[in-house]
Amino acid sequence: MKFGITLFTSDRGIAPAVAARAAEDRGFSSFYVPEHTHIPVRRDAAHPGTGDASLPDDRYLRTLDPWVALGMAAAVTDSIALGTAVALPVEHDPITLAKTIASLDHLSRGRVVLGVGYGWNIDELTDHGVPAGRRRTMLREYLEAMSALWTEEEASYSGEFVQFGPSWAYPKPAQPHIPVLVGAAGTDKNFAWIARSADGWITTPIEQDIDDRVRALQDTWAAAGREGAPTIVVLDRKPDLDRLGRWAELGVTEVVYGLPDKPEDEVLAYLDRLSAKLGLAQGAAVPSQ
Repeated sequence: MKFGITLFTSDRGIAPAVAARAAEDRGFSSFYVPEHTHIPVRRDAAHPGTGDASLPDDRYLRTLDPWVALGMAAAVTDSIALGTAVALPVEHDPITLAKTIASLDHLSRGRVVLGVGYGWNIDELTDHGVPAGRRRTMLREYLEAMSALWTEEEASYSGEFVQFGPSWAYPKPAQPHIPVLVGAAGTDKNFAWIARSADGWITTPIEQDIDDRVRALQDTWAAAGREGAPTIVVLDRKPDLDRLGRWAELGVTEVVYGLPDKPEDEVLAYLDRLSAKLGLAQGAAVPSQ
């Protein structure tokens, strides 16, 4: 089981490049950032954590562009995976976004992990022209269309929301397949979507008792005829060695910890403590029970 870091990027605090380099130096395997293009002031959508229109963190208003942030991180790192937790593809043009992601994967030598969400902020999606009730279908088409552009010599796609004729699109990603993970609640409906259209699941920060849900996803995956096992990334709050050992036995792929919204020196000190507790300085892959 691996360990990663997520930085809720903003225009204050530690820079993504500094955080990613520090995480890599301390033995972490991945570095994730979120996405919101904007936050409408008037909203009807309830935040999943607060249950109403209030936001738990003002960084929602201040997030950096994820692909610029990860590009900066790629330039100063060598091995750490570069991911989104999560990106919102339907807020972009899919052809242009496919180019951006392929370019980052090419330049980083195959380190991109595409974490995607359906989007809880319906008001934000509406400003991007996403029809109410169609965000799942739209996301599926975007992923299929981008995959075609990444893998086919002359790519084309014809769907409800994406259409383009035979086209050349380069660069191709360095990876034969860019991993796609869905950040969403652990529901049967979401697991069925993942088993059909993605490679794994990123838990939500408010879900901590996930053992039964992990098993449910694995069962759904097998029932859908998918080979191997789904990638499972858990967003954890604080390391508990007994719980981590249990998650490793369950088949959790990676556990990810968020960085505090504090000055750079305090963030680096936190990474030192976290790395030591997880045994990364000693090269331990999974803390023992």
